[in-house]
Amino acid sequence: MNQYFGTYHRFETASKKEAGRLLGADNLVGDLYHIDCTMEGTAHKAWLVSRFDQRIGYFDEDFSRDLSILAARDLTLVAVLSFIAFTESPEPGHYWGEVAVVAYEPAQADDFETFVQNVAMRMQDGIRTNVSFEPDGVNRIVESRGTWIPEKTIPLPQKEKGTVIMKSRRSLSERAIEQGRKGNKGCYLVSWAFLLALVAGALFTMKSCGLF
Repeated sequence: MNQYFGTYHRFETASKKEAGRLLGADNLVGDLYHIDCTMEGTAHKAWLVSRFDQRIGYFDEDFSRDLSILAARDLTLVAVLSFIAFTESPEPGHYWGEVAVVAYEPAQADDFETFVQNVAMRMQDGIRTNVSFEPDGVNRIVESRGTWIPEKTIPLPQKEKGTVIMKSRRSLSERAIEQGRKGNKGCYLVSWAFLLALVAGALFTMKSCGLF
C-alpha cells in the first residue's frame, strides 16, 4: 500500500453534460486520466479528469477517501478508462463506467508510466489487465523497467438488468481519429470519410423504408 496500489473501480457521472462527453471522441477506452481529490463539505469526492482537463465522473465517497490518503502520501494517481455503460433504472437512466486505478511512487515514475501505457494499449483492445498484485509484481515492474505485464486478466463485471455496455474497446473510426490527433492527417480524413459513409448509409436505409 505504501509503494503501489492498483484496482478496477466504478465511477458515476454527475450530469448529462459529463455523460455526453463520455460518448464522444474526447473519451476513448484506454485513455489516461488524472484524479483530482476534493472535499465537498465533510465528504471526500475524487474526480476523473480527462486529458482535455474536463471532469467526466467521480468515485464513491469511501473510495474517494482511500484515494485522498494515497495522494496525501505523495503517490501519483492515474486511471485508465475500461468501459462506459448505460443503466435504464431508475428512470431516466444514467451513464457510468469503470477504470483501472493505479498509484505509485514518483521516484519510480519512468517504470510505472511505461507499465500504465502498456495497460492502456491492451485496454484499447478490450483486454483488462490485472493491476492488483503482491509486492513481487511491483518488483517485476521495476526490474523490467515497466515492460512486464501480468498474464491474469479481469473480466467485465456481471451486467445488471437493463444495462448496456456502450464502449469497451476502441473502434476503427476512433483509432483513426486518434491517429489524426497525433498528426497523421491521412487517418483523420479516412475516419471522417468512414463516419460520413455510415451516416449516408443510414439515411439511405431510412429513406428506403419510407421513414422520410
